[in-house]
Amino acid sequence: MVKGFQKKKGVDLDELFSPIVKMTSIRTVLSIAASMDLKVEQLDVKTVFLHGDLEEEIYMQQLEGFVEKGKKNLVCKLKKSLYMLKQAPRKWYQKFESLMVEHVFRKTQADHCIFVKRYDGGYFLILLLYVDDMLIVEEDPKKTLRKSFAIKDMGPTKQILRMHIVQERTKKLLWLSQEKYVTKVFQRFSMENSKPVSLMLPTNNKLSGRQSLKATLEKAEMMKVPDVCT
Repeated sequence: MVKGFQKKKGVDLDELFSPIVKMTSIRTVLSIAASMDLKVEQLDVKTVFLHGDLEEEIYMQQLEGFVEKGKKNLVCKLKKSLYMLKQAPRKWYQKFESLMVEHVFRKTQADHCIFVKRYDGGYFLILLLYVDDMLIVEEDPKKTLRKSFAIKDMGPTKQILRMHIVQERTKKLLWLSQEKYVTKVFQRFSMENSKPVSLMLPTNNKLSGRQSLKATLEKAEMMKVPDVCT
């Protein structure tokens, strides 16, 4: 790791932004996989931020315990990205993006962390990237990725972004659950022993018929208001 907090924009770095896959994109792709009976697997890239190529000229102090005798005044010139560099996530994304382009993947315009590749015969592959986690739908690009990165094959996807995933391909069904995450939230705020209710309303709240819509004009206006519960 390096002391990235000492870096200055315009001197040690220029761009920081690195996209991550959107939650709506994950849900959409998972729904496609369920409806089309496609396999969904997960990969993890090891030491992900060490793959980025640096464009800036950056120097760092020698690591404690590794200073050579008589060379304590020397510094190290970085050739590759390291953890704690502010631009490390961006450099990793650029590296991965270039690899995908090299292997004829197309980046979607709606989400720059979704890469799609089509094959002859109508087959296709969808790859979603969230920093070092990848979801792969259908075809298997693991051999391609292993040539460039050290990856951990996690098999059929079970969890991503605190969402537990269960797929039953024989019935074209896929379930998403955040039970563990919700439980942790309740424990954090000492609410694990709270009593469940069927409606998210105060117990002493009273509803009246006078609150309902009465005129056609009121109903027309209400139709313009989106239902946030759906």
